[in-house]
Parts: sequence; structure tokens; C-alpha cells
Amino acid sequence: MIKESYNTAEEAVLVKAALDGNKEAFGDIVTKYQKMVARTVKGMLGDSIFADDIGQEVFIKLFYSLSEFRGEAKLSTYIQKIAVNLTLNEIKRRKRFFSMFSQKGNNEMYEFEVADQDNEERRDSKELVSKALLAMEPKFRIILTMRMLQGYSTKETAEILDLPLGTVLSRLSRAQEQLRNILEKL
Repeated sequence: MIKESYNTAEEAVLVKAALDGNKEAFGDIVTKYQKMVARTVKGMLGDSIFADDIGQEVFIKLFYSLSEFRGEAKLSTYIQKIAVNLTLNEIKRRKRFFSMFSQKGNNEMYEFEVADQDNEERRDSKELVSKALLAMEPKFRIILTMRMLQGYSTKETAEILDLPLGTVLSRLSRAQEQLRNILEKL
């Protein structure tokens, strides 16, 4: 499981210090959660410059909205919601942009790294899975990213995405089936 353990007492201290203007405390928050944000955003957008930009935007938005964090949920959940919302906004923006210029309806952009000879087979597999994820509808892609790549439970995924548990379960089932079908075609 990829998900890291979080200490809510430690989070409360960091949040309070950051709100009191301690830049080092906010830096600690960024350091603690940047990998989590990167996995979420890159899981949705692929490994691209767009993903890096959204990752930075998550922490900028967190900085300006930290005073709204009430501590009712984990800080990680609050940050994940920001990451998911900004990523979904980017996907919608891309679809609008590419639909203006695309005749065939292929609205996704794919960017792949050049494989090293040592890791070529592993990178090919990773590239196929990334391409398959990018071909999926965002509502299914986010569920797979949260559950299978991030390691969140179904309940945690439902909480982060503000969805009923049953919706997460049905989308997960459909997403796994879609992923299997897409990978078979590739």
C-alpha cells in the first residue's frame, strides 16, 4: 500500500504554525504531502509538465485556503480534495481547448518518456498503463488512481471525492473492466 500514515496531532501543530506565519511549517507540510499530490495528479494527467504545474498549484491553493481548514478531516484529505478538483478542472479545460481544434474527437494529449535500455520493458508496461488510464473517462480514472495507485480504502476514496460509497464501488468495478478492455486492445 502506497498511502503514508498521518499523525493528526502533528498536522494540527503544523497547520497552526503555518497559519501563524511560520514559513518553515508550511514547507514541512509541502514536503510531507508532495509525493501524495504528485501520485494523484500524475495518475490522472500522466507524467507531464501539466501535472507538475497542477502539483504546484495545489500547494499555492492550500497556502491561501489553509485558514478554511477546520480540522474535521485529515489534512491529507483536504489536500487530496484540492488536488482532485484542480486536476479535474485541468481535464475539463483540456477537453474544451482540444474540442475547438479537433475534428475526430481525440481530446487527450499523451506525453511519454523515452525508455532506457535497462528498464525498457518496465517502462513499456508503465507507458501502456498510463496510456490506458488517460483513455478512460475522468470519473473512472480518479477512482482507479485513488484506490489502486494511491492505496486509499473505498471509504476514504468516497470521503475525498464526496461520493456515496456505492458510487465508488460501482465506478471502481466499471473502471477495472474499462482498464482491462483498453489494455487488451493495446
